[in-house]
Amino acid sequence: MRLLLDTHVWLWFVRGEATLPRAFDAAIRAPDNAVVLSIVSAWEVQIKAAIGKLEIPSPIDDFLDDAALHFDLLDISLRHVRALATLPMHHRDPFDRMLVAQARADGLTLLTVDPLVRAYGVACLPDQPAG
Repeated sequence: MRLLLDTHVWLWFVRGEATLPRAFDAAIRAPDNAVVLSIVSAWEVQIKAAIGKLEIPSPIDDFLDDAALHFDLLDISLRHVRALATLPMHHRDPFDRMLVAQARADGLTLLTVDPLVRAYGVACLPDQPAG
């Protein structure tokens, strides 16, 4: 399976937070799955850290290098922008909307607990309780 991490899932995973659903942790660690991290998430983290909405444990360059180390990176392409143009406005967050567009355009399963993202009908892994 090819998985795309929502930003909060990526942060929970790299921080080892107990809020990460068990099914997500298992899927990310499964050797048969390809786990993809969008540049959108790195961009979101950088912006939120810069304006004080998110604390990260190290300088942004170090954090991004360490936190993205084990994932394939997904750039934003024109096909993603075209897919974005087809989305209804269930969600106003531009980062989440682009992640949905990328998942749809590239046939990825999105790991998210955000019900507004799930409202798009994009393939998502069930988010069983954390533990």
